[in-house]
Amino acid sequence: MANVTVIGAQWGDEGKGKIVDWLASRADAVVRFQGGHNAGHTLVIDGKTYKLSLLPSGIVSGTLSVIGNGVVLDPWALRDEVAKVEGQGVTITDENLAIADNCPLILPLHRDLDGLRETAAGKGKIGTTGRGIGPAYEDKVGRRAIRVCDLAHLDTLEPQLDRLCAHHDALRAGFGQPPVDRAALLEELREIAPFVLKFAQPVWKRLKKVRRAGAKILFEGAQGVLLDVDHGTYPFVTSSNTVSGTAASGSGLGPNSTGFVLGIVKAYTTRVGSGPFPTELEDEIGQRLGERGHEFGTVTGRKRRVGWFDAVLVRQSCAISGVTGIALTKIDVLDGLEKVQICTGYRLRGKVYDYLPSHAADQAECEPIYEEMPGWHESTAGARSYADLPANAIKYIQRIQELIECPVALVSTSPERDDTILMRDPFVD
Repeated sequence: MANVTVIGAQWGDEGKGKIVDWLASRADAVVRFQGGHNAGHTLVIDGKTYKLSLLPSGIVSGTLSVIGNGVVLDPWALRDEVAKVEGQGVTITDENLAIADNCPLILPLHRDLDGLRETAAGKGKIGTTGRGIGPAYEDKVGRRAIRVCDLAHLDTLEPQLDRLCAHHDALRAGFGQPPVDRAALLEELREIAPFVLKFAQPVWKRLKKVRRAGAKILFEGAQGVLLDVDHGTYPFVTSSNTVSGTAASGSGLGPNSTGFVLGIVKAYTTRVGSGPFPTELEDEIGQRLGERGHEFGTVTGRKRRVGWFDAVLVRQSCAISGVTGIALTKIDVLDGLEKVQICTGYRLRGKVYDYLPSHAADQAECEPIYEEMPGWHESTAGARSYADLPANAIKYIQRIQELIECPVALVSTSPERDDTILMRDPFVD
């Protein structure tokens, strides 16, 4: 099995960046297939930290990095990110970065609409990153999007701008805002077009060639299954499908290309923004886990909510996304706790559930049912073999495997690339 698809199996922020980077050093191509620059992947290599949002994690190691058609692309954010990473010594050219020419663009008007909606929503706000991701996906589905390939045909863009502005001008008027400045938008697009177009190509064709050569492709997901627009805690979700099946449609390769599905799972649970969180801890333990785990968003800097490991949700994510094995991250954050707890079910109005109900009101009322286990005082930080782990940490990992009905393939014991325990090799298993 040559290819690997990496997805988050919780609410995002599971540590995908480090795992993807670790795998990318052995891959021939890394592909982003959904989301936008609301993603945040942090890589630590030889003590040097790289923070990526749009760029696939393979770019740091020089691996062919592809932004697929399932991504919504903010070209100005991309240019800023490329400049930042190049400033850290990474070389980025059209040889190691490819952008799907049918990729939809995030425009300034999308960012405007995102902010206006969140401000007006008050207590009903979703908790978006405000980067225009949702409105850009809406225009894609509404067949109003301006895509990367359109940047090469700006002189004939007027009919598309008519459709786009007819929609956005009406929305802006409802918020008391002036209509879109079409001339200014066109000027901004003309200015950014040369930068984007040098990377633009039919990436499905390039990936097909890579695959036929027998090379290894790594599909890099963003966010997490619990933020999937269909399967997540709706409406507190992202605007794209985050499950593994999206790797096929978001890259232009077929469903038989996704290979080993690796679900990234934190040894506890976090989420950013609004929405249900059955195992959330608002006590000293929650504060401790948040501080030790440096739980602040890579993109937004927002403090993450923290809770115990929820086996119900991870089991559900693994089933929905066809996870072959999980990578368990941040086990070292639990070091030193007297007891650790795992959520094994929910109690809702006198009934026990082994899954999270779909309705937001039911989700908000779910009370976690916990199983308590002894903690460990020994350090797991930096362990590189299973034998280096404390006995109680091993028992914790084994119990997680049983409860989520999915094997552990990797265990990450620090942000450093090499502090990883390999139990099953996704590229050969």
